[in-house]
Amino acid sequence: MLVLTRKSGEAVRIGEDITVTVVEVREGQVRLGINAPQGIRIYREEVYERIVKDNLVSSSISIDEFSKIREAVKGEDKI
Repeated sequence: MLVLTRKSGEAVRIGEDITVTVVEVREGQVRLGINAPQGIRIYREEVYERIVKDNLVSSSISIDEFSKIREAVKGEDKI
């Protein structure tokens, strides 16, 4: 892991396309601004971990379970 010290208003470049700028440092929190190409997805770590977990759970359901879920969702559309 690369560890850098930056002040408010200073930035870090990642490759040619991504810039991370320190917007504000206050009361133990750092606000970051991230400029990246539109196709790059940016997540907070805890959100990314949840997405990965949910994808693993989703990929492990059987076809039968998936069919039941699909039918239940179809039924909700009629309400």
